Amino acid sequence: MLRGIAIGMTGIVLSLVGAVVMSSGTGCSANPVDVDQVAALDVSVAGYTGDQLVNAAIIMNAATARGLGQTAQIIGVTTAIAESKLRNATASDSTGEIGLFAQSAQWGSAEERLDPAHAALLFYAQLERIPDWQTSTPAVVATQATGNGSADYTAALKPATEIVSTLTPTQGQECQVSGDSQALALELVQRMDDGTFTAFTDPEQQIRWIAAGTTVPDCGIDVRTLQIIVLATRQFDRVGVSSINRLCTHDDAGGGTLPHVREGGGKSVDFYMLDARSLSGSDGLTLRLIGMLDPIVPAGSRIGQSNCRASDGVPLSLQHFTQFIDTCTHLHVDFADTDGVLTLG
Repeated sequence: MLRGIAIGMTGIVLSLVGAVVMSSGTGCSANPVDVDQVAALDVSVAGYTGDQLVNAAIIMNAATARGLGQTAQIIGVTTAIAESKLRNATASDSTGEIGLFAQSAQWGSAEERLDPAHAALLFYAQLERIPDWQTSTPAVVATQATGNGSADYTAALKPATEIVSTLTPTQGQECQVSGDSQALALELVQRMDDGTFTAFTDPEQQIRWIAAGTTVPDCGIDVRTLQIIVLATRQFDRVGVSSINRLCTHDDAGGGTLPHVREGGGKSVDFYMLDARSLSGSDGLTLRLIGMLDPIVPAGSRIGQSNCRASDGVPLSLQHFTQFIDTCTHLHVDFADTDGVLTLG
């Protein structure tokens, strides 16, 4: 079990009583994983320990070295879990497949395939030849990259996501983002147009109005909401939001009490997708986003889905966020109870 220590990783560590604690070392920008630090830790993540986590870190760093993002890291670790349980197998059966990715001789020499970093680079070179690898499901992409139709990549995806989310380093990084609403909205429009950011019809229109400098009554968005959306789009390959200002859409089922409509609306956002995967409020990608935001949001900021995390055995102990019950289909973040600003570098 993780020992409740603050290390240069995602900042999500388990205390001795089982609650997940967000370390004060979390931040916004990720660096390569410190492999030596991982090797020195006495930890278990999703049932994987020791050299297995070191190998996962090496795979993640290989993706970073090729300029690829977290989706590629998750696909790589997923593949290695399914093929080798993250153990660098030196023996092979009649197929001659060895190493973390169970690669045959057509991938390279035995020396190359048994070097975890080189084997991972070989895998990612093949991955990048798949035209739609960034938008397809990881299991499908892994099958296409390896040519192995019998490995259970689907089962490997959940532990791979947890491992990548936990090992992703963020300590000591600063959040650099504009404080100008129109500049933030313009960046989001660019990401909408290139397909890396998706907003349902109403929030998309709200963002586009701000980008165009158009003021529409009851359709504004708090600058802090825009800031955390931008930060999310910089940290994840694909991001989706489903709701921002519900005054704009006349959706006020709570009679003025819902965070999405209070104080003019626009102080809340629902994230439904990260890295092209749906969120449950307790999955690894959700935890990574919470860990990134918790140190920089003002005290009194709120997140939903506490019930989803509790039912999955991952209750959080947070610095700045307070939590409430919500449906397990997204992550709700809001600033309706605070006037404080984000702590940005």
